[in-house]
Amino acid sequence: MNTNKEVDAYLEKKKHPLTPEIQRVREIVMATDPRMEETIKWSSPTFMYKGNMASFFMNAKKLVSLMFHKGALMTDTTGLLEGDGREARTARFHSMEDIEAKKEDLQTVVKAWIALQDQNA
Repeated sequence: MNTNKEVDAYLEKKKHPLTPEIQRVREIVMATDPRMEETIKWSSPTFMYKGNMASFFMNAKKLVSLMFHKGALMTDTTGLLEGDGREARTARFHSMEDIEAKKEDLQTVVKAWIALQDQNA
């Protein structure tokens, strides 16, 4: 898994109440495809593949919120992505159990983003 030490340090310093859950979502996203990268953008861990894919909303304290910046462009057959904005969609995880239950859906959405980016390249 190609994790970024800058993200490790950010999460350690942030001391978010849901750090284990954030770390688990991070593991799932990063393990989905070895080409996935991560960085800190907009004061938040952000996943990238040929552009910004998704960022954690770090102000959420009762759930893990992962915003897919261009989620409206993807075909989400899983129902994981919520929202009806012009561009963004959000995946929400309420507990470690919820994360595990939605793991395959999250991987499907990440793969859809990669396919979309490869198609547009």
